[in-house]
Amino acid sequence: MNPSEKLPLLEVNNLSIAFNSPSGPLQVTRDLSFKISPGERVGLVGESGCGKTVTGLALMRLLDPSSVKITGDVLLQGRNLSSLSDKSMRSVRGREMAMIFQEPMSALDPVFTVGSQISEAFSTHFPERALEAKERALDLLHLVGIPLPLQRYNEYPHQLSGGMLQRVMIAMGLICEPKILIADEPTTALDVTVQAQITSLLCDLSERTQTALLFITHDLGVVAETCTRMLVMYAGEVVEDSPIDDVLVEPQHPYTSGLLQSLPKFAKRHEPLVSIRGKVPALNAMPSGCRFQPRCDHFTPACNSEQTLKPIGLSMRQVRCCESNRLSLQGVSLP
Repeated sequence: MNPSEKLPLLEVNNLSIAFNSPSGPLQVTRDLSFKISPGERVGLVGESGCGKTVTGLALMRLLDPSSVKITGDVLLQGRNLSSLSDKSMRSVRGREMAMIFQEPMSALDPVFTVGSQISEAFSTHFPERALEAKERALDLLHLVGIPLPLQRYNEYPHQLSGGMLQRVMIAMGLICEPKILIADEPTTALDVTVQAQITSLLCDLSERTQTALLFITHDLGVVAETCTRMLVMYAGEVVEDSPIDDVLVEPQHPYTSGLLQSLPKFAKRHEPLVSIRGKVPALNAMPSGCRFQPRCDHFTPACNSEQTLKPIGLSMRQVRCCESNRLSLQGVSLP
Protein backbone atom coordinates (compact mmCIF):
# COMPACT_ATOMS: atom_id res chain seq x y z
CA MET A 1 0.00 0.00 0.00
CA ASN A 2 1.24 3.47 -0.84
CA PRO A 3 1.97 5.50 2.37
CA SER A 4 -0.37 8.24 1.18
CA GLU A 5 -3.28 5.73 1.22
CA LYS A 6 -2.88 4.87 4.90
CA LEU A 7 -4.75 6.52 7.71
CA PRO A 8 -2.79 9.58 8.84
CA LEU A 9 -0.48 9.24 11.80
CA LEU A 10 -0.15 13.01 12.18
CA GLU A 11 -2.82 15.42 11.01
CA VAL A 12 -2.29 19.19 11.20
CA ASN A 13 -5.36 21.37 10.66
CA ASN A 14 -5.20 25.16 10.21
CA LEU A 15 -2.14 25.63 12.42
CA SER A 16 -1.40 29.33 12.88
CA ILE A 17 1.43 30.66 15.05
CA ALA A 18 1.78 34.29 16.12
CA PHE A 19 4.42 35.77 18.44
CA ASN A 20 3.51 38.59 20.78
CA SER A 21 5.33 41.88 20.24
CA PRO A 22 4.97 45.48 21.51
CA SER A 23 3.42 46.45 18.17
CA GLY A 24 1.00 43.52 18.13
CA PRO A 25 1.02 39.85 17.13
CA LEU A 26 3.47 38.81 14.42
CA GLN A 27 2.06 35.99 12.30
CA VAL A 28 4.76 33.36 11.67
CA THR A 29 2.61 30.67 10.05
CA ARG A 30 -0.92 30.83 8.70
CA ASP A 31 -3.42 27.97 8.36
CA LEU A 32 -0.94 25.13 7.88
CA SER A 33 -2.71 21.88 7.04
CA PHE A 34 -1.08 18.59 6.10
CA LYS A 35 -1.11 14.89 6.95
CA ILE A 36 1.67 12.35 7.45
CA SER A 37 1.06 8.60 7.27
CA PRO A 38 2.94 5.83 9.12
CA GLY A 39 6.26 5.16 7.44
CA GLU A 40 6.02 8.25 5.26
CA ARG A 41 9.07 10.52 4.95
CA VAL A 42 8.10 14.13 4.32
CA GLY A 43 10.58 16.90 3.54
CA LEU A 44 9.67 20.39 4.74
CA VAL A 45 11.76 22.80 2.67
CA GLY A 46 12.10 26.54 2.16
CA GLU A 47 14.41 29.46 2.78
CA SER A 48 15.43 30.62 6.25
CA GLY A 49 12.65 32.63 7.83
CA CYS A 50 9.79 30.69 6.23
CA GLY A 51 8.64 29.15 9.54
CA LYS A 52 9.91 25.58 9.23
CA THR A 53 11.62 25.22 12.61
CA VAL A 54 8.86 27.09 14.44
CA THR A 55 6.36 24.67 12.92
CA GLY A 56 8.33 21.71 14.28
CA LEU A 57 8.53 23.27 17.75
CA ALA A 58 4.78 23.98 17.69
CA LEU A 59 3.99 20.37 16.81
CA MET A 60 6.02 19.30 19.85
CA ARG A 61 4.38 22.02 21.99
CA LEU A 62 7.78 23.47 22.88
CA LEU A 63 6.92 27.14 22.31
CA ASP A 64 6.39 29.32 25.39
CA PRO A 65 2.60 29.89 25.66
CA SER A 66 3.19 33.25 27.34
CA SER A 67 4.91 34.66 24.24
CA VAL A 68 3.07 32.93 21.42
CA LYS A 69 -0.51 32.31 20.36
CA ILE A 70 -1.19 29.03 18.56
CA THR A 71 -4.50 28.12 16.95
CA GLY A 72 -5.52 25.02 15.04
CA ASP A 73 -5.28 21.32 15.83
CA VAL A 74 -2.44 18.80 15.85
CA LEU A 75 -3.77 15.23 15.90
CA LEU A 76 -1.49 12.27 16.63
CA GLN A 77 -3.37 9.07 15.78
CA GLY A 78 -6.60 10.98 16.29
CA ARG A 79 -5.61 12.42 19.68
CA ASN A 80 -5.55 16.21 19.79
CA LEU A 81 -2.18 17.22 21.26
CA SER A 82 -3.38 20.81 21.62
CA SER A 83 -5.79 19.78 24.37
CA LEU A 84 -3.39 17.63 26.42
CA SER A 85 -2.13 18.74 29.81
CA ASP A 86 1.57 19.50 30.21
CA LYS A 87 2.03 16.22 32.09
CA SER A 88 0.31 14.20 29.38
CA MET A 89 2.32 15.95 26.68
CA ARG A 90 5.58 15.05 28.45
CA SER A 91 4.63 11.38 28.11
CA VAL A 92 4.22 11.91 24.34
CA ARG A 93 7.52 13.75 23.74
CA GLY A 94 10.39 11.40 23.15
CA ARG A 95 8.24 8.27 23.22
CA GLU A 96 5.58 8.80 20.53
CA MET A 97 6.95 11.96 18.97
CA ALA A 98 10.57 13.08 19.06
CA MET A 99 12.59 15.94 17.62
CA ILE A 100 16.21 16.24 16.54
CA PHE A 101 17.15 19.86 17.21
CA GLN A 102 19.20 22.02 14.88
CA GLU A 103 21.52 23.49 17.53
CA PRO A 104 22.96 20.69 19.70
CA MET A 105 25.11 23.04 21.79
CA SER A 106 22.00 24.78 23.09
CA ALA A 107 19.88 21.61 23.27
CA LEU A 108 22.33 19.54 25.36
CA ASP A 109 22.92 20.19 29.06
CA PRO A 110 26.62 21.00 29.66
CA VAL A 111 26.72 19.53 33.18
CA PHE A 112 25.65 15.99 32.23
CA THR A 113 27.52 13.45 30.13
CA VAL A 114 26.16 12.85 26.65
CA GLY A 115 25.54 9.20 27.53
CA SER A 116 23.35 10.05 30.50
CA GLN A 117 21.33 12.47 28.36
CA ILE A 118 20.74 9.85 25.68
CA SER A 119 19.83 7.17 28.24
CA GLU A 120 17.51 9.47 30.21
CA ALA A 121 14.79 9.47 27.55
CA PHE A 122 14.62 5.67 27.49
CA SER A 123 14.73 5.34 31.30
CA THR A 124 11.97 7.93 31.67
CA HIS A 125 9.55 6.32 29.23
CA PHE A 126 10.46 2.70 30.03
CA PRO A 127 11.37 2.68 33.76
CA GLU A 128 10.89 -1.08 33.95
CA ARG A 129 13.64 -1.47 31.33
CA ALA A 130 16.02 1.16 32.71
CA LEU A 131 18.92 -1.32 32.83
CA GLU A 132 18.78 -1.54 29.02
CA ALA A 133 19.23 2.22 28.58
CA LYS A 134 23.03 2.33 28.54
CA GLU A 135 23.36 -0.61 26.16
CA ARG A 136 20.84 0.94 23.75
CA ALA A 137 22.62 4.29 23.96
CA LEU A 138 25.97 2.68 23.15
CA ASP A 139 24.45 0.83 20.19
CA LEU A 140 23.02 4.08 18.83
CA LEU A 141 26.30 5.96 19.28
CA HIS A 142 27.90 3.27 17.15
CA LEU A 143 25.09 3.38 14.57
CA VAL A 144 25.35 7.16 14.10
CA GLY A 145 29.07 6.85 13.44
CA ILE A 146 30.71 8.01 16.68
CA PRO A 147 34.04 6.24 17.27
CA LEU A 148 34.86 4.83 20.71
CA PRO A 149 31.22 4.96 21.87
CA LEU A 150 31.98 3.86 25.45
CA GLN A 151 34.48 6.69 25.86
CA ARG A 152 32.14 9.24 24.29
CA TYR A 153 29.26 8.02 26.46
CA ASN A 154 31.10 9.30 29.54
CA GLU A 155 32.19 12.63 28.03
CA TYR A 156 30.54 16.03 28.31
CA PRO A 157 29.18 18.07 25.38
CA HIS A 158 32.13 20.49 25.38
CA GLN A 159 34.50 17.57 24.76
CA LEU A 160 32.85 16.64 21.45
CA SER A 161 32.98 18.37 18.07
CA GLY A 162 29.92 19.97 16.51
CA GLY A 163 29.45 17.05 14.14
CA MET A 164 29.61 14.53 16.98
CA LEU A 165 27.11 16.54 19.01
CA GLN A 166 24.74 16.51 16.05
CA ARG A 167 25.01 12.72 15.97
CA VAL A 168 24.35 12.60 19.73
CA MET A 169 21.12 14.53 19.11
CA ILE A 170 20.12 12.00 16.46
CA ALA A 171 20.77 9.15 18.90
CA MET A 172 18.60 10.88 21.51
CA GLY A 173 15.76 11.19 19.01
CA LEU A 174 15.97 7.53 17.96
CA ILE A 175 16.43 5.74 21.28
CA CYS A 176 12.71 5.24 22.01
CA GLU A 177 11.84 4.53 18.35
CA PRO A 178 9.01 7.11 18.26
CA LYS A 179 6.05 6.91 15.89
CA ILE A 180 7.06 10.20 14.29
CA LEU A 181 10.46 11.87 14.26
CA ILE A 182 10.85 15.58 13.46
CA ALA A 183 14.39 16.14 12.21
CA ASP A 184 15.43 19.80 12.02
CA GLU A 185 18.50 20.04 9.76
CA PRO A 186 19.89 16.79 11.22
CA THR A 187 22.81 16.49 8.77
CA THR A 188 23.94 20.12 8.47
CA ALA A 189 27.17 19.76 10.49
CA LEU A 190 28.12 16.36 9.09
CA ASP A 191 30.50 15.45 6.29
CA VAL A 192 29.12 13.78 3.17
CA THR A 193 30.04 10.24 4.22
CA VAL A 194 28.42 10.48 7.65
CA GLN A 195 25.47 12.36 6.13
CA ALA A 196 24.79 9.40 3.84
CA GLN A 197 25.12 7.04 6.81
CA ILE A 198 22.61 9.02 8.89
CA THR A 199 20.04 9.37 6.10
CA SER A 200 20.34 5.64 5.43
CA LEU A 201 19.81 4.97 9.15
CA LEU A 202 16.70 7.18 9.24
CA CYS A 203 15.26 5.54 6.13
CA ASP A 204 15.93 2.07 7.52
CA LEU A 205 14.24 2.98 10.82
CA SER A 206 11.24 4.35 8.93
CA GLU A 207 10.84 1.22 6.83
CA ARG A 208 11.52 -1.22 9.67
CA THR A 209 9.30 0.34 12.35
CA GLN A 210 6.94 2.45 10.21
CA THR A 211 8.27 5.57 11.93
CA ALA A 212 7.18 8.67 10.05
CA LEU A 213 9.76 11.40 9.37
CA LEU A 214 9.24 15.13 9.04
CA PHE A 215 12.58 16.21 7.59
CA ILE A 216 13.17 19.97 7.94
CA THR A 217 16.06 21.02 5.72
CA HIS A 218 17.51 23.39 3.14
CA ASP A 219 19.21 20.52 1.34
CA LEU A 220 17.01 19.46 -1.57
CA GLY A 221 19.50 16.72 -2.42
CA VAL A 222 18.92 15.05 0.94
CA VAL A 223 15.16 15.41 0.49
CA ALA A 224 15.34 13.81 -2.97
CA GLU A 225 17.27 10.83 -1.58
CA THR A 226 15.41 10.43 1.71
CA CYS A 227 11.80 11.58 1.38
CA THR A 228 8.71 10.27 -0.34
CA ARG A 229 6.89 13.62 -0.31
CA MET A 230 7.82 17.28 -0.15
CA LEU A 231 6.09 20.24 1.50
CA VAL A 232 7.38 23.55 0.17
CA MET A 233 6.96 26.39 2.66
CA TYR A 234 7.18 30.10 1.96
CA ALA A 235 6.47 33.01 4.34
CA GLY A 236 4.58 30.83 6.80
CA GLU A 237 2.43 28.99 4.26
CA VAL A 238 2.67 25.65 2.45
CA VAL A 239 2.73 26.59 -1.22
CA GLU A 240 3.13 23.09 -2.67
CA ASP A 241 2.50 19.56 -1.42
CA SER A 242 3.53 16.78 -3.76
CA PRO A 243 5.15 13.32 -4.09
CA ILE A 244 8.89 13.82 -4.38
CA ASP A 245 9.43 12.58 -7.95
CA ASP A 246 6.57 14.68 -9.31
CA VAL A 247 7.65 17.91 -7.67
CA LEU A 248 11.28 17.54 -8.71
CA VAL A 249 10.46 16.97 -12.37
CA GLU A 250 7.36 19.15 -12.73
CA PRO A 251 7.00 21.79 -9.99
CA GLN A 252 3.67 23.60 -9.91
CA HIS A 253 4.59 26.71 -7.92
CA PRO A 254 7.09 29.36 -9.14
CA TYR A 255 8.81 29.34 -5.75
CA THR A 256 9.41 25.58 -5.91
CA SER A 257 10.83 25.96 -9.41
CA GLY A 258 13.08 28.77 -8.18
CA LEU A 259 14.46 26.61 -5.38
CA LEU A 260 15.20 23.78 -7.80
CA GLN A 261 16.87 26.11 -10.29
CA SER A 262 19.05 27.50 -7.48
CA LEU A 263 20.77 24.14 -7.07
CA PRO A 264 24.37 24.23 -8.38
CA LYS A 265 24.71 22.43 -11.70
CA PHE A 266 28.07 20.78 -12.28
CA ALA A 267 27.48 20.69 -16.05
CA LYS A 268 27.47 24.48 -16.25
CA ARG A 269 30.88 25.49 -15.00
CA HIS A 270 31.99 29.12 -14.83
CA GLU A 271 28.40 30.35 -15.16
CA PRO A 272 26.64 32.49 -12.52
CA LEU A 273 24.47 30.55 -10.09
CA VAL A 274 20.74 31.02 -10.46
CA SER A 275 19.01 32.71 -7.52
CA ILE A 276 15.54 33.94 -6.58
CA ARG A 277 15.55 37.71 -6.53
CA GLY A 278 14.56 39.52 -3.35
CA LYS A 279 14.13 37.93 0.06
CA VAL A 280 11.50 36.47 2.34
CA PRO A 281 9.25 39.31 3.59
CA ALA A 282 9.43 40.45 7.20
CA LEU A 283 6.68 39.25 9.52
CA ASN A 284 5.29 42.77 9.86
CA ALA A 285 5.38 43.47 6.11
CA MET A 286 3.65 40.54 4.45
CA PRO A 287 2.29 41.38 0.98
CA SER A 288 -1.43 41.00 0.37
CA GLY A 289 -2.66 38.17 -1.80
CA CYS A 290 0.08 35.76 -2.83
CA ARG A 291 3.00 36.25 -0.48
CA PHE A 292 5.50 35.32 -3.19
CA GLN A 293 4.25 37.86 -5.75
CA PRO A 294 6.96 40.55 -5.17
CA ARG A 295 9.59 37.99 -6.20
CA CYS A 296 7.60 36.14 -8.86
CA ASP A 297 8.28 36.43 -12.61
CA HIS A 298 4.77 35.16 -13.41
CA PHE A 299 2.79 37.80 -11.49
CA THR A 300 -0.69 38.71 -12.76
CA PRO A 301 -3.43 40.92 -11.22
CA ALA A 302 -5.16 37.74 -9.99
CA CYS A 303 -2.23 37.21 -7.62
CA ASN A 304 -3.46 40.18 -5.55
CA SER A 305 -6.25 38.00 -4.18
CA GLU A 306 -5.65 35.57 -1.33
CA GLN A 307 -4.41 32.18 -2.55
CA THR A 308 -5.61 28.86 -1.20
CA LEU A 309 -3.98 25.44 -1.31
CA LYS A 310 -5.94 23.62 -4.01
CA PRO A 311 -5.70 20.11 -5.51
CA ILE A 312 -4.20 19.61 -8.96
CA GLY A 313 -6.71 17.58 -10.94
CA LEU A 314 -7.24 14.10 -9.52
CA SER A 315 -3.66 13.73 -8.32
CA MET A 316 -2.38 13.78 -4.73
CA ARG A 317 -0.70 17.12 -5.40
CA GLN A 318 -1.72 20.54 -4.04
CA VAL A 319 -0.51 24.02 -4.93
CA ARG A 320 -1.15 27.57 -3.69
CA CYS A 321 -1.05 29.43 -7.02
CA CYS A 322 -3.92 30.75 -9.15
CA GLU A 323 -1.78 30.61 -12.31
CA SER A 324 -0.49 27.05 -11.94
CA ASN A 325 -2.74 25.69 -14.70
CA ARG A 326 -1.15 27.90 -17.36
CA LEU A 327 2.46 27.74 -16.21
CA SER A 328 5.09 25.32 -17.45
CA LEU A 329 7.80 25.53 -14.81
CA GLN A 330 11.28 24.07 -14.95
CA GLY A 331 12.29 21.26 -12.61
CA VAL A 332 15.35 19.05 -12.50
CA SER A 333 16.27 16.03 -14.59
CA LEU A 334 16.24 12.77 -12.70
CA PRO A 335 18.68 10.00 -13.72
